[in-house]
Amino acid sequence: MRWRDRYGIRRLRGRPRVAKFDRPTTDEDIEALIAFAKSRRGVEFYVEPETFATNTTAVAVADDGEWTRRRVGAPSVIHKVARDLALPVYDVQLTGYPPRMRAYNERRKREAPEP
Repeated sequence: MRWRDRYGIRRLRGRPRVAKFDRPTTDEDIEALIAFAKSRRGVEFYVEPETFATNTTAVAVADDGEWTRRRVGAPSVIHKVARDLALPVYDVQLTGYPPRMRAYNERRKREAPEP
């Protein structure tokens, strides 16, 4: 069974709309979020709203601050994924990003070699 069918990307999204500058959500997007969540500890999902340029996205943030962002099509899709994985999901407009995400980005900058 494809993730698109299982999590209802097509059905829950309604009429297909693609943001002007973005590509549609694919099965690989959802599978990448699931793989990230299963391979790391303390993962939380943060839903980002649809904008003129991008579709609805979700950011998965691990316990150490490592993160990944993928298209999800609709907030209800990531809510189903999170429920199946027993992980929390937050609206980034209400909660903001966790401080550990910023700390992770800063560590990566310091560790990167100078060009």
